[in-house]
Amino acid sequence: MGFSGDDEIYSGGSFYTNPSDLGRLYSIVSNVDVYSPACKRARISAPFLFESSGFEQNMRPSIEVLPDECLFEIFRRVPEGKERSSCASVSKKWLMLLSSIRRSEFCNSNPVAEEENETAAPVCNDVEMVSCEDNGEVESDGYLTRSLEGKKATDMRLAAIAVGTSSRGGLGKLLIRGSNSVRGVTNRGLSAIARGCPSLRALSLWNVPFVGDEGLFEIAKECHLLEKLDLSNCPSISNKGLIAIAENCPNLSSLNIESCSKIGNEGLQAIGKLCPRLHSISIKDCPLLGDHGVSSLLSSASSVLTRVKLQGLNITDFSLAVIGHYGKAVTNLSLSVLQHVSERGFWVMGNAQGLQKLMSLTITSCRGITDVSLEAIAKGSLNLKQMCLRKCCFVSDNGLVAFAKAAGSLESLQLEECNRITQSGIVGALSNCGTKLKALSLVKCMGIKDMALGMPVPSPCSYLRFLSIRNCPGFGSASLAVVGKLCPQLQHVDLSGLCGITDSGILPLLESCEAGLVKVNLSGCMSLTDEVVSALARLHGGTLELLNLDGCRKITDASLVAIAENCLFLSDLDLSKCAVTDSGIAVMSSAEQLNLQVLSLSGCSEVSNKSLPCLKKMGRTLVGLNLQKCSSISSSTVELLVESLWRCDILS
Repeated sequence: MGFSGDDEIYSGGSFYTNPSDLGRLYSIVSNVDVYSPACKRARISAPFLFESSGFEQNMRPSIEVLPDECLFEIFRRVPEGKERSSCASVSKKWLMLLSSIRRSEFCNSNPVAEEENETAAPVCNDVEMVSCEDNGEVESDGYLTRSLEGKKATDMRLAAIAVGTSSRGGLGKLLIRGSNSVRGVTNRGLSAIARGCPSLRALSLWNVPFVGDEGLFEIAKECHLLEKLDLSNCPSISNKGLIAIAENCPNLSSLNIESCSKIGNEGLQAIGKLCPRLHSISIKDCPLLGDHGVSSLLSSASSVLTRVKLQGLNITDFSLAVIGHYGKAVTNLSLSVLQHVSERGFWVMGNAQGLQKLMSLTITSCRGITDVSLEAIAKGSLNLKQMCLRKCCFVSDNGLVAFAKAAGSLESLQLEECNRITQSGIVGALSNCGTKLKALSLVKCMGIKDMALGMPVPSPCSYLRFLSIRNCPGFGSASLAVVGKLCPQLQHVDLSGLCGITDSGILPLLESCEAGLVKVNLSGCMSLTDEVVSALARLHGGTLELLNLDGCRKITDASLVAIAENCLFLSDLDLSKCAVTDSGIAVMSSAEQLNLQVLSLSGCSEVSNKSLPCLKKMGRTLVGLNLQKCSSISSSTVELLVESLWRCDILS
């Protein structure tokens, strides 16, 4: 195109320098394409408003003018992967719109996009994608897992998770523990998960007061593969939500309900009738649940239900009778704080002969457990292997001995705060337990008093391998000597908190153990001296792997010399608050056969900076070192150790 004038091409400007002239030229239109060769943008396509004084550009993005229905149609056509996540990153509105679209409503995605595993993190600080790796929640079965706790648990994060995991096949397991106090999880967030993650198999909701039946309705409607449901302290969820799960999730196999004040018998009844694969049920502190719900569930799922836990419920003897009659598949049973169940209920449960497959039984704070009912349970559960009694104040020595005689398959017995049990009952149980008992644990049993046995020592319990007597203040040296003679094949011994035992009490135990001790915990045994450790190292140094001497203030460097000379396989040593010094550490570091992996020197005030070279030398095998409250070790020494022992976790 020929023209007269300068041959130069100017970089900007318009033929009309006055905007009002341009307005008059284009007065018949309100939206135009304007050719104006500017420096940064050569072409502008945008709405303009023309007035007599000029025009101004409307800064609002044009796509926001579209109603949500139109955006819905656009978003459902966006491919999976980066494209969809990028859309979610634009704004909260777009994120929530995307998360409201059900997976089935999306058009077929681009196959290339489906292979993308990376997702863009949504804009806004409160819409942060939660990494599965960061939480360490990848299960062995390969479920994609996310966990939100406390202030991180918001609807926005759940929406981001729903969108971000869609390209990876959807979420398999979701755990929500606690809730943001200002913007906590509500039904809207749970609905986003339901619509975006139909493959969800496990859902755990803890302390989420704003999630109600509507959220569970969406989960039930979309997530038909749900297998595990955990509801704890969810006051807004009622029978309606649980019934919806029962009607739409036939694969449900595990249900845990705790402190849900609106869930009652109707919900549990629906679960029993409509969930044929349910094998585990745990119910705790639900005031509306009673005999009707529990008995209906147990009778309906009698052929598959293997694990039952009932705690703090308003049930009576009737429910326990149902358990005894219909619990034909039950292998694990836990009954706690059942205040309305009497001796008769437990007696009927045992005599009903329905618990033939029961292998593990735990009973806590139940006044109905007496000598009579305990013996009945043993006779009715011929395959019982593990028994735990906690705070059962009416069980005495007679009941314990009768139980030991009747429970021929018993392998593990734990008694905690059973204060009517004495030394006589323990000895009688050990001598009558048969040939299968391998583990005995006594915790805080205040009825045990230290006294010499007034009768000949009965036949030994040759199969017992694990003995744990913790925090029983009346258990002293005389009682320990008797137990040592009764149990010659011990390998694991835990005597923590027995401040009354002395060298004379524990030495016979060490000498009678023929198999060789592997793990020994003597923490809190303040009266023990180097003589015990020397004997332990001399007699069992070839098998000892763990030794805990925490709080044994009379243990000195002499014990470390014995350990260094005799313990070939010791890997875990706790010397916290012992009277060891730099000299003892030097002796251990010079022992070539000693290969410690974990060493605790917490509270050892006599260990100083002089031990730095020795600790460095021991660091060739150490993976854990505790130097907390070591007042003679400076922070600079700890820093040097951290630099040198880069493979070792150091607490200071």
